[in-house]
Amino acid sequence: MAGRRDLRIKPVCVVNLWVEWSMSIKMPIKFHGSYRVVTRQGGIEKQEICQKLSMTPIAGQNQDEPANPENPSNYLITYFCFGCRRVLEGKITENGEERVVFRVDDREYEFCPSKKAC
Repeated sequence: MAGRRDLRIKPVCVVNLWVEWSMSIKMPIKFHGSYRVVTRQGGIEKQEICQKLSMTPIAGQNQDEPANPENPSNYLITYFCFGCRRVLEGKITENGEERVVFRVDDREYEFCPSKKAC
């Protein structure tokens, strides 16, 4: 039909490299959901609840570095916490069915499904 938009997932262009959209994250992720976010830095732990969560593999910083969708160097993590959009770029340190942990500089971010409704 004319006028309809094609809603299929397309490749994403990052730093002039084409990376296929594929998730190697084992934890089931729904865009709209309730997730617990635990932030750890220097022995301090902070917990929040987020409503929307997406994790996208991205290519490396160097244009010479090949894109590897199976084991990307970094992930772009976007989540919404009570209306505030937070965007992180980090590496996976733990990838399980119940939780995913990312390292961003000197902080550690843990995402897991929450039983609390937002």
